[in-house]
Amino acid sequence: MQKASILLLEDDMNLGETVQEYLEDHGYEVDHLHTSDEALQKAYEKHYDLFLLDVMVPGIDGFELLEKIRSHSEAPAIFITALDSVKDLEKGFASGADDYIRKPFELKELLLRIQTLLKRRFDTTQEIISIDERSHFDITSSQLIVQGRPANLGHKELRLLKLFLQHPNQPLSHEKIYESVWDYDETPSDMALRTYIKNLRKYLGKERIQSIKRYGYKFVK
Repeated sequence: MQKASILLLEDDMNLGETVQEYLEDHGYEVDHLHTSDEALQKAYEKHYDLFLLDVMVPGIDGFELLEKIRSHSEAPAIFITALDSVKDLEKGFASGADDYIRKPFELKELLLRIQTLLKRRFDTTQEIISIDERSHFDITSSQLIVQGRPANLGHKELRLLKLFLQHPNQPLSHEKIYESVWDYDETPSDMALRTYIKNLRKYLGKERIQSIKRYGYKFVK
């Protein structure tokens, strides 16, 4: 099962491990990194659903790190930090953050903030996105459910489905899809994309995903 993925940057080993274990127990895939250099490299290598960043870490600070990440990722980001001035808060949001939580914090509060931001990406306040009477997408578990059973989707098929669900009724170019579905060190393949589209249509119906000649595709909801 493909889970929603989180990049956690926290140089306090005990806190980082506690947060990682808690979030993994609640169904997330978490990569815990300790320096901004490691985090930046990982952010280029892998598509994440959310960034959870400490500010005062070895290397560039979390603010500058997020500015660099924003050049290629729009995934929501939360700063976790002991900094508490209004100036720091303004700097955090200016760098591209979606939320800010001050240390010390309750793990349950962090979880609620994560869930809220992930639902916002799909423009909903619900944990379930209804597609039709047979199928829905569970945001929390990152699963397509068809007739009560999880669909067997590959990693890139799930990324593609999320992209469609985040942009319903909007034409998406091949370039936008390649950028969102393939990692930076991979070569996009039109043949592979057609295969992923074909597999999604098996679950959702051909009419749900429209081909736009010489441009891309559109998910109809």
